[in-house]
Amino acid sequence: MNAAQRTLMIERHRARYQAFGYASESLFWQSRGIQKARFKVLSEIGIRAGDSLLDVGCGFADLSSWLDGCGLPVVYTGIDLSQDILQQGMRLNPELNLCSGELFDFDWQAQSFDWVVLSGTLNWNLHDDGEYARRVIARMFELCRCGVAFNMLDVHGCDRKLLGDLRAYPPQDILKYCQRFSTHCQLRTDYLDNDFTVYMQRP
Repeated sequence: MNAAQRTLMIERHRARYQAFGYASESLFWQSRGIQKARFKVLSEIGIRAGDSLLDVGCGFADLSSWLDGCGLPVVYTGIDLSQDILQQGMRLNPELNLCSGELFDFDWQAQSFDWVVLSGTLNWNLHDDGEYARRVIARMFELCRCGVAFNMLDVHGCDRKLLGDLRAYPPQDILKYCQRFSTHCQLRTDYLDNDFTVYMQRP
């Protein structure tokens, strides 16, 4: 992600937050129900109470409170480019470790977290043929001790004419890329028509 793309991302979210405040629309989610459907699938990789978790593109850190509500409190770290949204997340969750920036701004050591998860953050079209997304996936797996779970828009379930600034991906292509790093990968396409989730686990 270059400087111009980074600035554009921040400005997009600032405008949405100013318009909607603490709401799923500020994060470009269609509804909280869809957001929670994705959270549920992410959690099913095997997250357990007490595990450490890095949430890439954490928004308001709603995943942490959702996990708490499911009886799965974790040692949560969230990162997000949007300081406007992150500050609201800090007001709502002052006990959490929330950091401003993108994944490559931080120099965490390999296997610093049990789990690394990402929901929706890779759906922006950066016009780079998916290169940034692949770099993020590789770095997330480097940082996990147990596994990675992330979701993307499914090219087979999206009308490309309606995507606008978003990008959808072929699930099998992403799965094949992930298998370069882990022999324990799983593709989930059983929860929303236009979305898929990949699990990458360490043996």
